[in-house]
Parts: sequence; structure tokens; C-alpha cells
Amino acid sequence: MRELPLLFDAADLPLKPLTIEKNFKSLQYPVWSEDKAKLIQEYLRLFTFITKHGVYIDGFSAPQQRSMTDICSAKLVIETEPKRIKTFWLCDLDPKGVDLLKTIAASDKTPKRRIEVREGDFNLLLPEILSSGCITSKTATFALLDQRTFECSWETVRALSGYKPNLDPQATKIEIFYFFATGWLDRSIAAVSRPRTTAKLESWWGRSDWRQLQGMQGVPRAKMLADRFKSELGYKYAHPYAIHSRRRHGRTMYHMIHATDHAEAPLLMLRAYRKISGRPEINLASAQVDMADLWTDVE
Repeated sequence: MRELPLLFDAADLPLKPLTIEKNFKSLQYPVWSEDKAKLIQEYLRLFTFITKHGVYIDGFSAPQQRSMTDICSAKLVIETEPKRIKTFWLCDLDPKGVDLLKTIAASDKTPKRRIEVREGDFNLLLPEILSSGCITSKTATFALLDQRTFECSWETVRALSGYKPNLDPQATKIEIFYFFATGWLDRSIAAVSRPRTTAKLESWWGRSDWRQLQGMQGVPRAKMLADRFKSELGYKYAHPYAIHSRRRHGRTMYHMIHATDHAEAPLLMLRAYRKISGRPEINLASAQVDMADLWTDVE
């Protein structure tokens, strides 16, 4: 029988648990990097069956390989049926990427739909989006932060998380999908020497202790970041999901931190992850058992 790859590389598994917390254990089937857009698409498809509406914010929208629009998250989310998300904000710094996003937006003919494409630094564009009037305290809102490495500042993440509670203290926060560059983070940090890049790292991490990340094992490092979404930003749930590379023998390239206030959301993400990774479809009862097995207390 063929041995299937694990969710985490053996080198990424923690030698010792850091805290008594919920830990995401290995799945038998991986999600590949070229399928991460499908993971977002499937999750939003499931979640909007509950919300019946939504606003989608994509801070780094254009695919890094411009010709590969079939793995562009914005394109897949726009095409998702049924078309319950009615407002889109698609941002990118690169003019060629913006042209591609405009082509994607123009191809959609859904009535009463608003697709806004913006060129520029998402960290600077976010205030325009939040002040546009399209997001109320009751609007289901999803923000994808698919940065390459250090492009999204922590203050931007903080602004997203705090926006709806500022309108209504009882409101659920904007849901965030935050991509963390596990596969090349050590190499990128090691290359930092100039004051300008040092300042960029501090802005990205939101603190001056970002060098502690270098040399950490991948899973505890992703877990530490997920914990910050809860302890600093106040999310009720935040879990890291590994994204792997086929070309690098299953190496973990990203961890996607999914941060949400909705009790149903972790279960729906688990179902989406299972589907995209090729695991069998599950019903609600078995999914709850599976989740209990995956997020067990570390002893």
C-alpha cells in the first residue's frame, strides 16, 4: 500500500510542547500550494450558505505568476456558485497585476455586484475600504492576506480585526486568512541587515522581537502566530493550516492562519481542507469527532 504524505514535515514537528493548548495534529493528506485558492473558494462557498451574503477583501490579489489565473483566489471566489458575495475589493501593488484583476472583474456579469480594483499598497488602501460604507457591524466580511513574505503590516491586521467591534462591541470581527511564509522565512530574516528592511520586518511583525522567529520549528512558530490573533487581536478561534509544495517533496511552504469569531467556522474550514486535500466528504457528526481528534490538548 502506498504511503501517503503527512500534513507536516518530520523536521517541523515540535520536540517538546511549548504550552498546554490546542494543537493541530497531522492529517494524512496535504493541501498543495497550487490548491490554496481552491481552499479559500470552498470555505467561502460553505460559509456563505450560512450568511447568504458577504464582502470579500483581497489585499494581495494578483497571482504571483500572472499567466496562472486558474489559481487566482479572487477569480475563483468571484466564480463561486451560488454568487452570494456581492462586494469585492481587490488590491495589488503591481500595475500589470492590477490590469489582470480588471480583466477578471470585467468578465463577471453578475447583477447588483460591486467589484472594486485598486492599485497600491494594501496597508495604505485599507482605510478607503473600511470607510466605504459597505461594511456594517452585521456584514459578513472575509479578508485574504496572501502576502509573499513581509508585505502586510501588523497594524493593518489590527485595523481589520478591530473595525466591526468599533462599530458595535458585540459584533463579530472581520474573518481573516493570513498567509505565513514558513518555507523561506528563515532565509528571508537572515538576509535582513539594512535599517530600511529592519523597519519593514518590525512593521510586519508588529514588535521588535521578530528575530526570535529565525530557527524556530515550523509548527510551533505558526502556532505562536495563531495565538497572537487570539491574545492580541481578540479572536475566539485561530488555527494554522499547512500548505505544501509538490516540487519540494511535500515541504511546508505556508501556514494559513484562519482567524474567526464564528463557532461554526473552524468546522467549515476543516471540511474545506479535507475536501481540497482529497479526503472523503464527512457529515456533521463525524466532522465533530474528527475535529476533536485533530485539536487535542498537548500534554
